[in-house]
Amino acid sequence: MAQLTDPRPSSAYDFAGGYDPDMAAAQETAWIEVIRKMEEVYSDLISYEVELEEKNTALEEAQRFINSVLSAVSDILIVCDQNGRIQQVNLAFLQLTGLAEVDLFECPLEDLLAEDTGQLRLFSWIDAVEGHDREVRFRSADGGLTDPVALSCATRLDHRGLPAGIVLTGRPVGELRRAYEALKTAQAQLIQQEKMASLGRLIAGVAHELNNPISFVYGNVHALSKYSTRIAAYLDAIHAGCDETEREALRASLRIDSTLADLPALMEGTAEGAQRVADIVRSLKRLSFSAGSKPEEFDLGEVVAKAVQWSGSGKKGLASIELDLPDHLAVRGNPGQLHQVIVNLIENALDAVAGRPDGRVEVTGKAEGGQTVLTIADNGPGIPPDIVGKVFDPFFTTKPVGKGTGLGLWISYGIIRDHGGSLEAGATASGGARFTISLPPA
Repeated sequence: MAQLTDPRPSSAYDFAGGYDPDMAAAQETAWIEVIRKMEEVYSDLISYEVELEEKNTALEEAQRFINSVLSAVSDILIVCDQNGRIQQVNLAFLQLTGLAEVDLFECPLEDLLAEDTGQLRLFSWIDAVEGHDREVRFRSADGGLTDPVALSCATRLDHRGLPAGIVLTGRPVGELRRAYEALKTAQAQLIQQEKMASLGRLIAGVAHELNNPISFVYGNVHALSKYSTRIAAYLDAIHAGCDETEREALRASLRIDSTLADLPALMEGTAEGAQRVADIVRSLKRLSFSAGSKPEEFDLGEVVAKAVQWSGSGKKGLASIELDLPDHLAVRGNPGQLHQVIVNLIENALDAVAGRPDGRVEVTGKAEGGQTVLTIADNGPGIPPDIVGKVFDPFFTTKPVGKGTGLGLWISYGIIRDHGGSLEAGATASGGARFTISLPPA
């Protein structure tokens, strides 16, 4: 027969070999508690693993996002530790040098620099504080050197706020130079456009001024031509031997006496008109727009009067322009450039009062506080207080598109500044615009 085994645990027996039910129950409870604890630990491990996987996924996504941003940045980026060893670069730097990213990790930064670069790390720590740039060249994969790169540096801090390395950013200087040259070209073109507009206004005024004396001279020459025909016919008759009666009749019909009496006035008027044209041409020569001309001492009142005369000569329906100038306002500088400034300010004032039946522009000059002060004011709508500080900014204009470039006041401000003076914008008591030029006296 098979031997029967007692199912009760042997540990439940006492030393006398008897079975202890209480001990068995305690052991069973202990085993249940152990199993429950193991299940809790296992459940926690599962939860920790899921959480760890989620954090790892988020970290990978953040890393991919950062890498995509660094790859999209067109400027080069180099991250180094405190020893100057490269920790990370972006795609722009790899494209610049042609090197592989795996070959750059932990590579000393000095190994990638041209021989004449010097200690870049020393430069970096100093310029990270001072904010300076430095032009360097890197070694490329083909053994040559890259284009010059303008590098700037910033200190990289760790989680405690202590220096942990440097971050270098830069852009090839060739690209910057091309952009700068394009900007300079565009600026020069716009300034030239504004100068041509000023020249056009000047030419319109000069043409109007020249039209009067030239028309006068032309009319006198036409009259002299008719008179010469009469006198020639009279002389031909005399030379042909006509008698006295025929000669006197011809003298009366040709109005020889009135013609001879009118000749001095005609010749005097023609000479006066020619002299007026010569004066205008001489004024044009004096009002040269060349910036290279030497400064000279001149009467600002004369320049203002000429500017007022020419600036509105080609326009119709102009407002009244009132002048209040002393006998002499001596200044030193370039009269042509100051003429350009005054014409521009008067043209702006005339545009501001265009269409107003009571439009008025006042130009006053005086010597005040050791300065020569010229004020150009109008009774137009004025300058709103929120933009009065912007009127001298380049390209800022309140005129409609096609009516102004926004460079006139900017150029005028620069001209007055180069003359050692100031140009200010403000408002009159009636609300119109007022521009004040202050220049040091000669």
